[in-house]
Amino acid sequence: MIEILRTTKQFDIFRKNLDGKSIGFVPTLGNLHGGHISLVKESLRNNDITIVSIFVNPKQFSPGEDFEKYPRTLGDDTTKLKELYRAEDLVGSDKQISIFAPESINEIYPDNFSANISLPHLSNKLCGLSREGHFDGVSTVVYCLFSIVKPNKAYFGQKDFQQYLIIKKMIDDLRLDVQIVPMPIKREADGLALSSRNQYLSKDERQEALILPRTLSELKNLVKNTVWSEAKPEMDRIINEVLKDERWEYLTYLD
Repeated sequence: MIEILRTTKQFDIFRKNLDGKSIGFVPTLGNLHGGHISLVKESLRNNDITIVSIFVNPKQFSPGEDFEKYPRTLGDDTTKLKELYRAEDLVGSDKQISIFAPESINEIYPDNFSANISLPHLSNKLCGLSREGHFDGVSTVVYCLFSIVKPNKAYFGQKDFQQYLIIKKMIDDLRLDVQIVPMPIKREADGLALSSRNQYLSKDERQEALILPRTLSELKNLVKNTVWSEAKPEMDRIINEVLKDERWEYLTYLD
């Protein structure tokens, strides 16, 4: 069974009927791909009810980023979840997927909303250096969604590892009664990590992007198979070679 809930009020009524059931939660921006589906699968295996939120959160987009053009594909996303439900042979079972897709920003951020959750010691580095306010926006929306959904477990992919660490720290610091479940990165056959934004890449750009997983794999093998005193200078050399490539003028960091 799959139900779509478009307002916080609808969700509150739905949630009141779930007492005694285990709730798994997969927060997303929508435009679902195989990485998201792997999180939903894991939740279905381990919980009575799986909630998938689909909300393009304006607070996590920096000025000039792609908030306006980020794909809104609720119909396709619903179809993918229905197909998963059938593929997992859950039709007629007590297992359930429900989609929480707020119909407006005000459903999450009412008028005069002013709260902000910030973990600067984790967010003001790496990806956060070039995306001011991004992780504050992520932390704030996840806290809001946790408050609405009240899940037992929440599933996050490790592709966004810094994000995972920030959410885990937020849960620990605020003593939230939810278990965060990290899930492995899902990749295309050629090694490129699955991402909704991959569709922005041209054919040539997609081929160029493969240098990232290949370089990371090379670095990983160095660490595993070489003593650190020898691996470190070789890693520095590899990283410097990548960063010198003019094709990577938009590469913000490789650390």
